[in-house]
Formats: sequence, structure tokens, C-alpha cells
Amino acid sequence: MINGQVLKPEKKPLTKLMIKQRYLILMVLPFVIWAVIFKYLPLWGWVMAFQDYKPRAGMGLLDYPFVGLKHFIALFQDPMFYDVMRNTLGMSFLQLFIGFPLPIIFAIMLNEVKNIRYKKFIQTSTYLPHFVSWVIVAGIFSTLLSGDGVVNELLLFLGIIKEPVSFLAIPKWFWGICTSAEVWKELGWNSIIFLAAITGIDPTLYEAAKVDGASRLQSIRHITLPGITNTILVILVLDIGWMISIGFEKQYLLGNSLVQDYAKVLDLYILDYGIKLGRYSFGTAIGIFKSVVSIILLYGANKLAKRWRGQTVI
Repeated sequence: MINGQVLKPEKKPLTKLMIKQRYLILMVLPFVIWAVIFKYLPLWGWVMAFQDYKPRAGMGLLDYPFVGLKHFIALFQDPMFYDVMRNTLGMSFLQLFIGFPLPIIFAIMLNEVKNIRYKKFIQTSTYLPHFVSWVIVAGIFSTLLSGDGVVNELLLFLGIIKEPVSFLAIPKWFWGICTSAEVWKELGWNSIIFLAAITGIDPTLYEAAKVDGASRLQSIRHITLPGITNTILVILVLDIGWMISIGFEKQYLLGNSLVQDYAKVLDLYILDYGIKLGRYSFGTAIGIFKSVVSIILLYGANKLAKRWRGQTVI
């Protein structure tokens, strides 16, 4: 401020700014190109949802007849769609209420471990399943839960059951099995961001709490949890936005004809009743529905976060 006037910062020309930050731009450029090619250019294909699209030689995308909302109407009139939505939302809510808090609890517990070697061993062993494909994970769970698997052997030994149980053949247990497989595979990996947030907390706060006679549980309650609340909120909002897009790998690999009523989710519905049957317009309509619902969930969760904590994620 000079002579009562507020001086505005001098604006640098765009070209000079780009030259100055050229290395940052070059570092980010490959990811921008990847996002444009694989995330934005495919949006042009959404026009198929409003057409009767059947691939034919010599015809461009805009040459097919437009049918308006025909495929969206067919989607909402299909009774199977509502069963598929029930399964999708059911497994999503299980994953949210069980799979979301467990990495937080695990990160807090791991942070309390003082033995560095033991801590590193636990971290490594829990991170590894994330890099294992769902094909292998499904094989492991199928073997464990088979009639002569370890789980049945253990339950028979303890006298909890009198004869082997076919866990993967019981429809009402399928959601729980999928959630358990997801938690086992991603627990360690999902805890990384919470561990990073915990390490960002000022250590002097713990020292002051110890001097004041606070126990470890009290330190967790009054220092650790408040210190990572913002991180928890951000991850929670993003997870809510992805609720309807849970994938299909574990359901496809762990499912069978006996549990189809509980195994078929939205992505499998697209695969079986869209792509496999050559109904590309129908499959595209379901994809648009998924995207719209995800955006609504994301913005709704963001509004609730703003009202609760006064903080927005997007």
C-alpha cells in the first residue's frame, strides 16, 4: 500500500509464465493427453444412446437414425434393471459402511506401533494384495470357501457346523463375500493416505498430551482423529460419488448360476444385455445413467460436507 492505494500484484504475460514453468508443464502434459484421449474424446460416443446404432461399413456416427429417449425408456421399463440397481447399491453401501472406516482404523493402529521392523512388515504384507489381480483373489477365496476349504475345516473342527457349507452357493451371503474380498485386497492400500495425514500432525501435540496425563486412546480421540478429519471427509465424498461404479470383476469371478440374482451389478448388466447382444445404444444409455447419478451423488455429498464442516471438496 502506497499513499493509501492498494498495489495489485503485477500480472506476468502468459508466455513468460509458461516459459518459467515449462518443466512443470512438460511433467503434467502426458497425463493431460491421456485424460483427453481416454476420458474426454469417448464422450462423443454418447450420441449413440440417442440412436439405433448398428455398426455398418461406410456409415459415420451421425448417419444413424435418431430415436430420442427410446433406450432410456427401455432401461427404466426393464424389471431386471431394478434388481441390478438393488445389488449395485447394496454392495456399495456395504463397502462404504465396512470398507471405508476399516482403513482409517488400521492406519491409526499402525501408527501406534513403535517397533519399526514389525510396522514395515505389516505395511508391506497388507499393501501386496492390491497388486494381485482379481482373478487370483477370486481363486483364493473360492478355494478357502469351498466344501473342503480351510474355512469349512475350521468350522467343523470348532463344532460350529456339522457338515460343510457351500458358501458361494448361498445367494444372501454373496454381498458379504464380495465385500470381504474387496476389504482384504484394498485395506492396506487405502490406509496409505490416512497414514500420510497422520504423519502431518504436529508431534508436539502428542508430547503435550502425554505431559498432561492423556492416555493413548485419549490422544487418538482428541488429536489424531481431529487431525485427519478433513482427509476423511474428502475421501468419503469421493467414495460416495463412486458408489454406483463398483466395477464387475469380483462379481463376475466369484459369481455363479446359483447366486446370479444377487451377483449381477450395473456393469455386468451393460456387458450381458448391451455389448454381448450388440445393443450398443442401450449399453451407452446405461453408461450415461451411471455418469449422471455419480455426478448427482458427488455434488450432493459435497453440499452435505459444506453444511457440516464448512468445507467443500470440489
